[in-house]
Amino acid sequence: MQITDDLNRLLDIVPDDIRRPIEQHPQRDSLIEIVMDLGRHPEARFPSSAEPLSQMPVSKADLNYCIERVGHFGGDNRAGIEQTLHRISALRNRSGEIIGLTLRVGRAVFGTIGIIRDLVETGRSILMLGRPGVGKTTALREIARVLADDLKKRVVIIDTSNEIAGDGDIPHPAIGRARRMQVARPELQHQVMIEAVENHMPEVIVIDEIGTELEALAARTIAERGVQLVGTAHGNRLENLMKNPTLADLIGGIQAVTLGDDEARRRGSQKTVLERKAPPTFEIAVEMLERQRWVIHEDVADAIDTLLRGRQPGEQIRSVSDTGEVIIARESPAPPARFPGMAKSGGASVSPIRPVTPLSGWRSAGKMVPMPPQTAELAANGSAVSETRYFEELLEESLSVTPVAAPGRFSQHVGPNGEDLPLHVYPYGIARHQLEQVISTLNLPVVLTKDIDSADVVLALRSNVRNQSKLRHLAKTRQVPLHTIKASTLPHVARALRRLLDMEDPSTPEIADLTLFARSGSSDEIEALEEARLAVEQIVIPKGQPVELLPRSPHVRKMQHELVEHYHLKSHSFGEEPNRRLRIYPA
Repeated sequence: MQITDDLNRLLDIVPDDIRRPIEQHPQRDSLIEIVMDLGRHPEARFPSSAEPLSQMPVSKADLNYCIERVGHFGGDNRAGIEQTLHRISALRNRSGEIIGLTLRVGRAVFGTIGIIRDLVETGRSILMLGRPGVGKTTALREIARVLADDLKKRVVIIDTSNEIAGDGDIPHPAIGRARRMQVARPELQHQVMIEAVENHMPEVIVIDEIGTELEALAARTIAERGVQLVGTAHGNRLENLMKNPTLADLIGGIQAVTLGDDEARRRGSQKTVLERKAPPTFEIAVEMLERQRWVIHEDVADAIDTLLRGRQPGEQIRSVSDTGEVIIARESPAPPARFPGMAKSGGASVSPIRPVTPLSGWRSAGKMVPMPPQTAELAANGSAVSETRYFEELLEESLSVTPVAAPGRFSQHVGPNGEDLPLHVYPYGIARHQLEQVISTLNLPVVLTKDIDSADVVLALRSNVRNQSKLRHLAKTRQVPLHTIKASTLPHVARALRRLLDMEDPSTPEIADLTLFARSGSSDEIEALEEARLAVEQIVIPKGQPVELLPRSPHVRKMQHELVEHYHLKSHSFGEEPNRRLRIYPA
């Protein structure tokens, strides 16, 4: 990797008492910018620190010394030094006088785009995203040079602030054979973009900082004419563009769509959903997380569609090793954490699946089971020990145990009926997010499909199948088994998938996974579900005794009912609000 910065040209425009400390500084080659504010000490900024350059505050004479040696300040308050990449930005007071300068070091870095060179050579449009200072403009400059010199393409750079090709009428050599069109005022950038296509017949157009709706529309017009676009936009990740109505058109635009009843039932979603409006202007998106670590979305349309369905797209992460080798890693999307706030002391995350802690102290068969000796001793000494507090202590003890991850539950490669795994399931009338949650949580070899022809089985809601003769007919003609469930709840879905994989054994109920039953993951929900689970596993099943739980709110009791149903047991709510509670009965 080769770096040229013409740093001496920048130091020539600053006063001597500011220049000398920089020339002697050991980190001179990594200087980012010099800051000169009226009445303050001048600063040199490096990647990890900022250091004062003089004990004397900056005066108007110092500012004027710099201003006289640079080019004209444009409408964006930026100027440059002819045939260099340095950028001088001005701060003005209310009357328009310059009271501060930021002198940014511009470096031409050759070899930066080896990390995505294969994508550049495909001819598809590429959008670069990242925070300020991560190197978007440097990468853009190098891409323009590679396209023009190595690939022999006709490249036109739309250079609004002369930041890509430098100040002056003659562009910097770092852009190679690429041509540069300057923009008189920043608000005219979209007009120059269209003018470039109409007048100069480019094969590639390079644009820095697409930031307005008119520029986004101009970019779409250029892409529709078959010209390759390479540009940067204001945003750090794809999600930022989705939430930005001004720039959303770059990724296809977002619109609300109302589905018909059948389609909403087939998708397992609400009737009003968000969908992509049109094909994206840019086919590839590059999220520059760090200078040498980039996230690649090779299909922006697919990534946006995945995000709109509430899932994280698979990411390709590219980085550069110390030896200069490009390392490509593909990461599958991780399921969202159900309980982001649950962590034990020290910050280590704790799984909601925990070993059972011996528990006594509930009402059992109409009487209180004796408390442990230390708890009883506290009560004898006059300390108030409530059932709620006692349970909280037991729950805290349970949470303090770090679980050991269990191996994959299902290791064979052939399903119960001889079909290849993973099992392809076509859901009908069941929310996809519920199915995906069960599949990821229980690590099941199941893939959801939208095409009934590629499905191994159809899983549908029983009430919907009764009224859908067409679905029954399709399943019959295509010889795809049709399985139904009574209700679209997580326990029913989990049990159905286990049954399809021949994993269900009603005589030995499994330890419940609380992530399948909690809604929001609040502490109240976790406490209530853990209470019900421990009651079932410690008293109801082994001792055959009914257990009465603590009073809970209606929505929490509903979760407890679902958890009890998972164990093939019965439960009923009784009492008056706010003391209404669950009673669990043995089989």
